[in-house]
Amino acid sequence: MFEWLNANIAYWHWLIFGLCLAFAELMLVSFVALWFGLSAIVVGLLLLIYPFSFTVQLLIWVVLSVFIVFAWFKWVSPHLKTKTFSGMAREGMIGQIGSVIEYNSVHEGRGTLRFPAPILGNDEWQFICTDMIELGDRVIVREFSGNTLIVSAK
Repeated sequence: MFEWLNANIAYWHWLIFGLCLAFAELMLVSFVALWFGLSAIVVGLLLLIYPFSFTVQLLIWVVLSVFIVFAWFKWVSPHLKTKTFSGMAREGMIGQIGSVIEYNSVHEGRGTLRFPAPILGNDEWQFICTDMIELGDRVIVREFSGNTLIVSAK
């Protein structure tokens, strides 16, 4: 059986297989088939340069696939996480720094501030501040009062 595979599996079989796996990734949500497809394309290119047995081809594909998937989830994917604090509790909000975009000092120092990234699902929040602040100032979250933030000048 391996003799038949050695004689009949060409580089373009691996290239087509790799492209099919990469295309299948469009239909899947796992984000894993792409890496298996990339490994198959690499095997096809290696086979184009230097012919080797089907067993070696398969071994290279498996080892390369495992390595690429591991590398993706270990080193690359953690750095691509969003910086939203959605779903986190109060501790995710305390200490965050935002910019004042609306302020009315007459009504108990109330206003609106904006965070650079959404926090707890929203990037604009109502606040109360007893310090002297102006539009554009940066403030730091100290506490909650219902859905309103208690802030102080940074």
